Amino acid sequence: MTTVYDVPPANFIDAVAQELKASEKIDPPKWASYAKTGVHKELPPIDPDWWYVRCASVLRRLYIDGPVGVSRLRTYYGGRYHKTTAGDSFVKGSGSVIRESLQQLETVGYVKQVRDGRQITPTGQSFLDNIAHQVKLEVQKTIPGLERY
Repeated sequence: MTTVYDVPPANFIDAVAQELKASEKIDPPKWASYAKTGVHKELPPIDPDWWYVRCASVLRRLYIDGPVGVSRLRTYYGGRYHKTTAGDSFVKGSGSVIRESLQQLETVGYVKQVRDGRQITPTGQSFLDNIAHQVKLEVQKTIPGLERY
């Protein structure tokens, strides 16, 4: 059984984002085209499909980290803020982006609320495991010698 841990994260997140976009169950909000992903960013994302990539990344984080809240995800998606003379400091990422993506993933049925935050559902876990299996087969085709893994 192939899981999320068995495939490269970049390939996996791209595949999940493409699947979310193709399913048309998740739609970017109206404000997503001009919203920044945090205070530490100067401009909004350039990629027009960045919303699907963020949703896929949030799903992967929930799979790996277990029940997690918005605040902890904000810390994960934060970065260096270096616009002062005092030096760099760390700031959290946008809570609105994470909250909205979690709400959309809840309506699809991949995420549910629990006491400690949000957790991936069995439907979401099987969705991610199926895509991980597809990604593993693609990676094995491109890199010779990985058939035994």
